[in-house]
Amino acid sequence: MKKWLGMVMLLITTIALAACGAADEETEAENEQGTEQIYTIGASQFVEHPSLDAAFEGFKQALTDQGLEVEYDFQSAQADQTNALTIAQSFSSDQVDLIFANATPSALTALQATKDIPIVFTSVTDAVSAGLVTAMDSPGDNITGVVDMHPDAVNNTVQFIDQYFEGATVGMIYNTGEQNSIVQIESVKAAVEGTSLSIVERTVSTSAEVQQAATSLVGEADVFYIVTDNTVVSALESVVGVANEQDIPLIVGEPDSLARGGFATYGIDYYTIGYRSGEMAADILTGDKQPNEIAVEYPPEMQLFINKEAATEQNITWQDAWDEEAAIE
Repeated sequence: MKKWLGMVMLLITTIALAACGAADEETEAENEQGTEQIYTIGASQFVEHPSLDAAFEGFKQALTDQGLEVEYDFQSAQADQTNALTIAQSFSSDQVDLIFANATPSALTALQATKDIPIVFTSVTDAVSAGLVTAMDSPGDNITGVVDMHPDAVNNTVQFIDQYFEGATVGMIYNTGEQNSIVQIESVKAAVEGTSLSIVERTVSTSAEVQQAATSLVGEADVFYIVTDNTVVSALESVVGVANEQDIPLIVGEPDSLARGGFATYGIDYYTIGYRSGEMAADILTGDKQPNEIAVEYPPEMQLFINKEAATEQNITWQDAWDEEAAIE
């Protein structure tokens, strides 16, 4: 009897010890899993303005929706290329888990700073021409993302100007230091060929020069067309003021600039492309995919937007067709 009782006690003790060991292993695994799920993302944004801000918000929301716990190190380059490189080098030194590069200069400097840390970009006009990837369906070993320029955006915008402002001289202001702007200006020049339009340009280096550039176009430009140049867009109110005062229609490159006083745009939703970039980042962080397995994407859709109040401010004759063709704000 005592022998049998001893065997029972031994069995109970063995089970208890095994249970404790399993519990300890489970707790350790949970702790390890919890540690793995806290990711650090370095968010490099070239400048703070509504479009880029919206893209970053979309990016963060996507990661939240995917259930990932993320700590962000957000840094703005304040539209300075040197700052952008310093930020990228800092993220590389800190060995963040992923770099979110918001705008072309931020993406270029991130790629310059590291070949090992995954980079997901957005708000990039042309990833191929910028040298970020060799082709849209051939991303780099550590970089991919979503561009912000719909393939038809420039052509549609030029056609719109040609149709409703026939024979106009189109005034354009941009920073030659932004590769994304160079690509767009060249696209506009190509689209203008064969139309009734002509182009006059002004270049700037800083946002402080934008108002003077816009003022200098008065008397030469019949229409302003501001592409998604970060330097100019960050000081868009300077252009809006001149456009309103001089009755010059202001065509812009994205809807957020429309809300700030632009008249019309064939635009995309920056929150949406930021969100899609966040989904890409989630796949990379969790190990489901590598950057070179995710093709670079275009914005999913584009639409004509018109700011009716701006049309009044800029003394533009309203066309009935716009009521059907455009989203009116």
